[in-house]
Amino acid sequence: MRINLLSSFAAGIFIATTICGVVYFTDDTTTQNASAKSSEKGQLTAAQMKEELESAGYVVQTKEELEKTLEAAKGIETTPADSEEKNKPVTEVVVNVADGMTSIDVANVLVQASLIPDAFTFTQDIEARGLQNALRPGSFTVNSGMSYDEIIGTIFTN
Repeated sequence: MRINLLSSFAAGIFIATTICGVVYFTDDTTTQNASAKSSEKGQLTAAQMKEELESAGYVVQTKEELEKTLEAAKGIETTPADSEEKNKPVTEVVVNVADGMTSIDVANVLVQASLIPDAFTFTQDIEARGLQNALRPGSFTVNSGMSYDEIIGTIFTN
């Protein structure tokens, strides 16, 4: 009795699959719609594609234009923003790490000192580097002249 029941179930699945397959492969409405849409637009020229993208807000450059832009950017020595950054005073901060502090506590101290922009991103980066257990108690001196990686290397010792 059980084998007949299983055979009947398998036959029903097979018939349903066959019907769905026949309907799917014989239905031409999807291919007709796709071919109608492609024939409406036709082939765009390179100038038309560039114009279409620029009207949508994209910046389109050829390879030669990109190379010229990059060469021009290399030729610029310093900008006024760079010179202001060089004349900016260095802020030095002493971070006191006590027992039980976590990377988010250290990140909040660094955010208050304006050494990093976001505490959450800093904490995620510490976890991604596997340094969440490398925080040891002590006093660490960091300054605004240090890079992001130097700050992490100073406070988190592995």
